[in-house]
Amino acid sequence: MEKDRLPRWGWMLVALFSVTILANMLNVVVLGPAGLAEEYHVVTVIAAMALVLIYVGVWYDEERQEYWEFRTERIVGDVIFVVVGAIVGSGLAIVSIGEFGFSRLLQDVLAMVSGFVVAWGLFWWRNPELYRSEDDGR
Repeated sequence: MEKDRLPRWGWMLVALFSVTILANMLNVVVLGPAGLAEEYHVVTVIAAMALVLIYVGVWYDEERQEYWEFRTERIVGDVIFVVVGAIVGSGLAIVSIGEFGFSRLLQDVLAMVSGFVVAWGLFWWRNPELYRSEDDGR
């Protein structure tokens, strides 16, 4: 793909829109009929969006291109960490605040913050060298 066709935020917007549609289709076609409560449908959307938020940045930034030289197994492991982290973080947030009577919008936003923070934290934990600058000295 030609990175210069869109600015970073443009790629982010296109990818977020695409994965949101796919995650909602998964909710409607598979997870809803399987019995997943509607309040947890946001978890699949958050997990998909977390992948986009992390990997569009890694793909777009020139100083992080070394990441794509890792073995495929490591990258797949990172993707699994990100998805599981987003699911656990957002799911725990929904369970923790579900009984407080917050509006659905506030619950979803808090779940997004929790899911994204846990997912990015796990990604950073596995790849701290991507976020060190040259003058950091570590």
